[in-house]
Amino acid sequence: MSEAMWGGRFTKTVDEMVNEFQASINFDKRMYHEDIAGSIAHAIMLAKCGIISDDDCGAILQGLKDIEAQIEAGEFDFSVDLEDIHMNIEKRLTEAIGEAGGRLHTARSRNDQVALDTHMYIRREVVAVQKEIINLQEALLETAKKNQDVIMPGYTHLQRAQPILFAHHLMAYFGMLSRDYARFSGVYQRADIMPLGAGALAGTTFPIDRELVAKQLNFEQIYSNSLDAVSDRDYIMEFLSAASILMVHLSRLSEETILWCSREFSFVELDDAHCTGSSMMPQKKNPDVSELVRGKTGRVIGHLMAMLTTVKGLPLAYNKDLQEDKEGIFDAIDTVKFSLGVYAQLIRGMKVKKDVMRKAVEEDFSNATDLADYLVKKGMPFRQAHAVSGTAVHKCIAEGKYLADMTLPELQELSPLFEADIAEALKPETCVNQRISLGGTSTEQVKLQLTAAQELIDAEKKTNTNLTSQQI
Repeated sequence: MSEAMWGGRFTKTVDEMVNEFQASINFDKRMYHEDIAGSIAHAIMLAKCGIISDDDCGAILQGLKDIEAQIEAGEFDFSVDLEDIHMNIEKRLTEAIGEAGGRLHTARSRNDQVALDTHMYIRREVVAVQKEIINLQEALLETAKKNQDVIMPGYTHLQRAQPILFAHHLMAYFGMLSRDYARFSGVYQRADIMPLGAGALAGTTFPIDRELVAKQLNFEQIYSNSLDAVSDRDYIMEFLSAASILMVHLSRLSEETILWCSREFSFVELDDAHCTGSSMMPQKKNPDVSELVRGKTGRVIGHLMAMLTTVKGLPLAYNKDLQEDKEGIFDAIDTVKFSLGVYAQLIRGMKVKKDVMRKAVEEDFSNATDLADYLVKKGMPFRQAHAVSGTAVHKCIAEGKYLADMTLPELQELSPLFEADIAEALKPETCVNQRISLGGTSTEQVKLQLTAAQELIDAEKKTNTNLTSQQI
């Protein structure tokens, strides 16, 4: 076992089991780019402030760039003995350039260093997640535009309720995703605060320039309290919260997709690329992608609960417990990005069965509200109209038919207000297009939703491109 870089105070080496237990290199090595970028900015600042020489700074910068090239080429051997990505890089740097490498850690602690790396990493991944959200939004919008004339049953309590446009249904998920995008924008703001310069917890005695480092690394803000800087994990909890809500939305979409492609519904057919078969039953076409996304939702929610539980009892400032922030957030990031990406493919490859949906609308009583509304527009109070419509439904069920099958004389027995135009009022197209209130399911309102959705996507893309260009 190599000697720990912090081992001067100790007379024994760490037990091998403890060493492996506390090491984080196996998962935090993915932050190598952020660690090197932060160290480069820190070294430049130290030189400009006269804390290290220009020669040492030059050697450090070249050494760090060489190490990054080695990591990206797969030529860097990470050591568990060195615990984490920070110590692995610093050890290699010191081996490569000598004493100058040992000066890099001047005026900083691993506490503010790891906080910096994580802030930068979360910023970058927020932008990546938002890009995937936009991709899924585009898939929903494309599918909605292709199926603007498709009418389907809308549901409450999983019972057919009122006719709606299929495009209207898809745009409900678009709305959820737009809020998810906005939530991640909030996460970005809270991650866009620079902790470096806080030291272990109390700042540093060296005359550093935190503003210079923040400018190099494109941070909008700097922590004004050193204790807060090294112990804050709000942005990670907020990321996991936004990720959990996003996954809940995808899980709801998954549940509906699973229902829709079942034999009982048969509203859509998923592409073979997003399904699997059975090892025993030759006829099976299982919606595995949707089921996996639904299942992985619990995994992301679990990471949120774990992080909240970890932080809830921690005193200021840094505690080793906070190392537990990374495995959960890394896994959540991977899960969310995969789920968004695969769902965009699934939506684009999905076949919409217009005729089946139409038949479902015609063979139910989802136009019962429209029958009541018809009477209200003729002057009858709604509660009375509701009772008349309910009586009509009861009569139809008893006789094995639907409201559209009732003759005008039959309807007039229930109310003299019924006229010949009731037949038109009960058609699915009429039921849909009469819902003209803002945000309703009428063709015109859905067209407005589609136009607004495209405008929102364009704005999101512009913001995402700008943020992408700011990442180090």
